[in-house]
Amino acid sequence: MKAVILAAGEGSRLRPLTLTRPKHMIPVGGKPILEHCLNTIRTYGIREVVLVVHYMANVIENYFGSGDKFGLKIEYAYQKEILGTGNAINAAESYIQEDFLLVYGDLLFTEKTIKKVAETHSKNKPSATLAVVPVDRPEHYGIVELMEENKVKQIIEKPKPNEVPSNLANAGIYAFTTEIFEEAKRISASSRGEWEITDAIANLLKKGRHVYAVEIPKDNWFDIGRPWDLLEANHWMLTKMEHAVYGNVEAGANLIGPVTVAETARVRAGAYIEGPVFIDEGSDIGPNCYIRPSTSIGKRARIGNACEIKNSIIMNGTHIGHLSYVGDSIIGENCNLGAGTITANYRFDAGTVKMMVKDNLVDSGRRKLGAVLGDGVKTGINALFMPGVKVGNNCWIGPNVTVYRDLPPNTAVFLKQNLEERKLG
Repeated sequence: MKAVILAAGEGSRLRPLTLTRPKHMIPVGGKPILEHCLNTIRTYGIREVVLVVHYMANVIENYFGSGDKFGLKIEYAYQKEILGTGNAINAAESYIQEDFLLVYGDLLFTEKTIKKVAETHSKNKPSATLAVVPVDRPEHYGIVELMEENKVKQIIEKPKPNEVPSNLANAGIYAFTTEIFEEAKRISASSRGEWEITDAIANLLKKGRHVYAVEIPKDNWFDIGRPWDLLEANHWMLTKMEHAVYGNVEAGANLIGPVTVAETARVRAGAYIEGPVFIDEGSDIGPNCYIRPSTSIGKRARIGNACEIKNSIIMNGTHIGHLSYVGDSIIGENCNLGAGTITANYRFDAGTVKMMVKDNLVDSGRRKLGAVLGDGVKTGINALFMPGVKVGNNCWIGPNVTVYRDLPPNTAVFLKQNLEERKLG
């Protein structure tokens, strides 16, 4: 059995991070989301993978190549336009001759999930098998209504709250026969303006074909769609991965709980690190800094004296030199934060933090949420970020500036001061 992974989209809700990489290449738990996806599929036993790509396809191809380094044979299928999952699947048709697995490339899931879907499909031999997961807010998902023996009756995209037939959401993990390709060619654009794979499944149901659902536990699956989902996904991966220390940890450093220090990474004396934490190759931590749980630090990063990092993703090449606090935040690649840079992550009224997502102010549901900085952001001394702000790539934030609202890429913000000089004596 081959696996087809859909990784063609940008992930515009995750901007500014996706201005410089596809969403599937955003790191959580020390690796790109897509790498975790591929590793899980390989662990199950699938070795041949077709990646459907489009947006910044070269970033994905350059990272994964032929797949040899990952124990896989990877082929690339190109979606000419971003027209939805129902269109994306057709890009892979020429690579598939038998039943196959289809997975959305922005998901995290366990090997048990893949095994359950594949084995159910093999046993019952339906036209399609899909994973479903119980959710708290079904009106935000494609909801699956079931009949007897876990057969699918219908899939309803984002039903109204008073019309929800179940709390089982389509998890984006499927097994199909090749019949799905013909049905995908017959669908048209949905009300969202996209060609949906679920419409192709609906066509199968109209023909009387059997479609089975496999319910998976909520803690075996994670969907990433908004910036704060990355923090939760990062925590999810850090708690599930195996941890080990390979790098140089100086005497006087304290590592508490599950902590990974990769080869060539250095942890200096006085550093206090509470796991789960991941520190990647070439990074330099300390002296005298505090790394709190659920933090992932990329390659060649620098966390210096008197810094505190909490529940955050720090990407490759970023320097946080001294006297800074980064909490519940995502900091892109090659950023440089000046002394005293602070990300505020908590409101005075203890309410949940809101963030702009595609021109809509969305409640994150989190009481603690800091800032999202794109790649190449530089801050002067004592720069401050209010909870929930996003800063585009290559911005300059001057000394003593407080960032209250989102900033577009390539923006410089400096503080104007009226200085008064007086002669002493």
